[in-house]
Amino acid sequence: MPGLRGPSDYSREPARHPCLRINAKAPFNAEPPRSMLITTYVTPVDLFYKRNHGPIPIVDDIERYSVSVRGLIENPKMLSMKDIWDLPKYDVTATLQCAGNRRTAMSKVRTVKGVGWDIAAIGNAVWGGAKLADVLELVGIPKFTSTTQSGGKHVEFVSVDMCKEENGGPYKASIPLSQASNPEADVLLAYEMNGEPLNRDHGYPLRVIVPGVIGARSVKWLDSINIIAEPCQGFFMQKDYKMFPPSVNWDNIEWSTRRPIMDFPIQCAICSLEDINVIKHGKITVSGYAAAGGGRGVERVDISVDGGKTWVEASRYQKPGIPYVSDDENNDKWAWVLFEAKVDAPHSTEIVAKAVDTAANVQPESVEEIWNLRGVLNTSWHKVQVRVGHSAM
Repeated sequence: MPGLRGPSDYSREPARHPCLRINAKAPFNAEPPRSMLITTYVTPVDLFYKRNHGPIPIVDDIERYSVSVRGLIENPKMLSMKDIWDLPKYDVTATLQCAGNRRTAMSKVRTVKGVGWDIAAIGNAVWGGAKLADVLELVGIPKFTSTTQSGGKHVEFVSVDMCKEENGGPYKASIPLSQASNPEADVLLAYEMNGEPLNRDHGYPLRVIVPGVIGARSVKWLDSINIIAEPCQGFFMQKDYKMFPPSVNWDNIEWSTRRPIMDFPIQCAICSLEDINVIKHGKITVSGYAAAGGGRGVERVDISVDGGKTWVEASRYQKPGIPYVSDDENNDKWAWVLFEAKVDAPHSTEIVAKAVDTAANVQPESVEEIWNLRGVLNTSWHKVQVRVGHSAM
């Protein structure tokens, strides 16, 4: 693409924060320490997890950069950044989460294939940009359209990011047109993150943000938008990011039998404690994040200090000092909720957290029942072991 290119090697990677836990160097995949993840409601850009499939694209000339919108439409167009900037700007606070978040816990049951994420492949940011519904109107697709006159039912996003899984071709993914053209779905062509222009790791100069959906669909370094009849046929839609039962292995897998993962399920994790902690006798603070996909609210977060036998409800908030109410219209509906509970830990034990969303979906108790060969969507109860000692670590 003019002005933006995907390099063939890793010689011009951007600088990254030294505290990040590196899970893969090339391509670069890293997450922040879990304790730093919840120090603020909006995740700083430097501490936002990095999920990449190839070398980071390079902008040579922003003036020459443009995005093509084409396919099963009457009026294909090339859109410059000025065209995007001229549309009404919206700020949407939304949590992105890699489908492989918490994969390391799943791999302890049986080996899985994928980057070994702990619990911090998730972050919450304020994304600024144009609504995709407004962009589609520029090519003649009215809002709330599910099918174009030419039979287009899906919107495919193609990156300049070249990756080995696509045999050196571009990363791509799609969402239904009915979602893309719905302004209430808040799908953005984003050019800002936390009030600043996107940096290279997060998609500069333009990326898609699909709130409430796994991060794999929020394509970075946008090259083109295609209106197509069927879901994207790319690797990451058809041969990855699908949920299989524990009985499926690499010998009997049939990718076509499962739909691509879209909304992420209810999730929570404890960030104030590591997997093994020495704590002082008495009250401790248990805090972390909870997030529900699809715009659903977080109805409850429960904490147990006896491995799940009894529970106490944690307090929840998005704005410090203001209790979160799941059906309040003033909430950031696409964003995570932070939780906190003060509990007694008189002896060594296992502390557990689980969340419930507004549709009464609850996290499953054991990782074994949702184990899958790709290690995706580990939403089982999050557990940490604590040992009571004379001094805390």
